[in-house]
Amino acid sequence: MIPVVALVGHPNVGKSTLFNRLTHTRDALVANFPGLTRDRKYGHAKWQGYKFIVIDTAGISGAKEGVAIHMTKQSLIAMEEADVILFIVDGRIGLIPDDQNIVMHLRKRQKPTFVVVNKIDGIDTIKAIGDFYSLNMGNIFPIAALHGRGINILLKAVILPLVQKNLLTKDMILAKREHIYSPLLPIKLAIVGSPNVGKSTLINRIIGEERVVVFNIPGTTRDSIYIPMIRAEREYVLIDTAGLRKRSKVTETVEKFSVIKTLQAIEDSHVVLLVIDACKGISDQELSLLSFIINSGRALVIAVNKWDGLSIDLRNQVKDTLDQRLSFIDFARVHFISALYGNNIDNIFNSVNEAYRCSTKRISTAQLTRIMRIAVNEHQPPLVRGHRVKPKYAHPGGYNPPIVVIHGNQVTDLPSSYKRYLINYFRRSLKIMGTPIRIQFNEPANPFVDSRHQLGQKKLNHHLISNLKSNP
Repeated sequence: MIPVVALVGHPNVGKSTLFNRLTHTRDALVANFPGLTRDRKYGHAKWQGYKFIVIDTAGISGAKEGVAIHMTKQSLIAMEEADVILFIVDGRIGLIPDDQNIVMHLRKRQKPTFVVVNKIDGIDTIKAIGDFYSLNMGNIFPIAALHGRGINILLKAVILPLVQKNLLTKDMILAKREHIYSPLLPIKLAIVGSPNVGKSTLINRIIGEERVVVFNIPGTTRDSIYIPMIRAEREYVLIDTAGLRKRSKVTETVEKFSVIKTLQAIEDSHVVLLVIDACKGISDQELSLLSFIINSGRALVIAVNKWDGLSIDLRNQVKDTLDQRLSFIDFARVHFISALYGNNIDNIFNSVNEAYRCSTKRISTAQLTRIMRIAVNEHQPPLVRGHRVKPKYAHPGGYNPPIVVIHGNQVTDLPSSYKRYLINYFRRSLKIMGTPIRIQFNEPANPFVDSRHQLGQKKLNHHLISNLKSNP
């Protein structure tokens, strides 16, 4: 399983800033006042090829009323979910009583914990971290999350012990990649969605037996269940996951762990099947889950269940609503099914096979370069600082999802609208469905940057000396 790293600390110490830095996103809201983060937020992170999940938490304060109680509760849940805890403190403020209270919670968990002193930019680092040694929590890591200072040293200390414990190795990652791209090995299909949308009923219908507990109470499935099966001479491993509820409805301790289990199952899968209740439509929680799936790069198929119980007018209304709310996912096949009666199940597996095949499709450099040049000829890139951007060639950068690396001068300055144009052009040309496509831009370093600076400085010095001589 992918390790989980939780960020905890009192409010406004920079946890969300560090979360954004580790995940290379702006998913967590950041502002200069305490209490902005109210719930737990999950994101992907990667260091030196090692993947892990990061949890951003609300701050733990000494307040015992109002929303502060909920924020503290969310942070304590994250501590339980995590394999490693990063205790974030503010280097500008120094040690405060809230930090001592948090340390008490940390000692009870007895998990690997690292004290991270944030906001050390522009101050005396040695003086800033001195007070925190009194916590007796081991080594202290000074960082500036906003500017990325000290992050690499911190991650090295966090990740390497996991490698030594065989919780995470590059050999495992390489083996997983080979597993992903082999057409002979089973396809791992994670079935996810909110509670009581019919995930377990769907699996029982697929495998033809009561393999998974099914009852009309949300939350019957508590853990991810791996079920091997063969369908139409093709091997699969179905992953039945616990449903994701709104956080305000997650109360039982055993259910709190189901969220992280679902996210780990998505990471472990090749294709994700998102099941939606046709009667309830798509919720904000499911949209957040979709965002996590897309960010993870997994192939995706969507199944709208309980379709048999709707009238024609309601069906048309549901389709219109889904078209509006899922407009940002134009690559995923959508199927309207009845898990109870087995309607349209075969079409789901056709789309799963298509998504897996497209996500692991091998594409040559020559083919990608040819498609890129045709796309550029049909629609020229916009001018950047008065110069026309010139993409030179493209090559594959990875699979599941397919990654296209484009080289050229000033390509990193291309606007996001042109990047979307290229993604859509590659998708149409390569006939890729069911998986996101990622494009990376690389441009050669300018070898004359330093020399130009030195030449400009020499001219300036020469000009100053000339002025001094002419005006004694």
